[in-house]
Amino acid sequence: MNLPAHLQTIWQDLGIEPEVLQQKSLCVFDEAEELVDVETTFDGRVWQLTPAAAQAWQAMQAAALTDGIELKIASAYRASSRQVELIQRKLDLGQSINEILQVLAPPGCSEHHTGRALDIYQPGGPVVEEAFETTTAFAWLQQYAKIYGFTLSFPRDNAFAYVYEPWHWCWHPPHP
Repeated sequence: MNLPAHLQTIWQDLGIEPEVLQQKSLCVFDEAEELVDVETTFDGRVWQLTPAAAQAWQAMQAAALTDGIELKIASAYRASSRQVELIQRKLDLGQSINEILQVLAPPGCSEHHTGRALDIYQPGGPVVEEAFETTTAFAWLQQYAKIYGFTLSFPRDNAFAYVYEPWHWCWHPPHP
């Protein structure tokens, strides 16, 4: 797959080589078009998902709560333009693009662009840290998330060469 023209310039400006697409087995995702608000943070930030992913998230969140597990969103939909800002900030702090691409997808290649991906945390526990795997929330997700269509995107030693992200789950529509 070739990199779409609209992303070529962005990648070039960030110092991302087009070969990264094949080297990391990345996909280019369409940006979500329809989003709904699903959660508002204590500081007023609103997290959004596609309507179907939001419905699945809310059902999963309610089921977890019934089991005494509170699930909250640390990140949800993120536009490609926001991905550029995050990468640029890390570049400005002196990180190399290779370091950055172990923890952030290139613009256009983040599941967050789809409006179906969530970074999940348990209140009082670690937020977007590997230690999330030690929480009761992670144990619950491992057992039940698939029932609601969510899968762990970046397990240890994943094919995309991203760091292990026990907090990052993506909803996949059921296949007819």
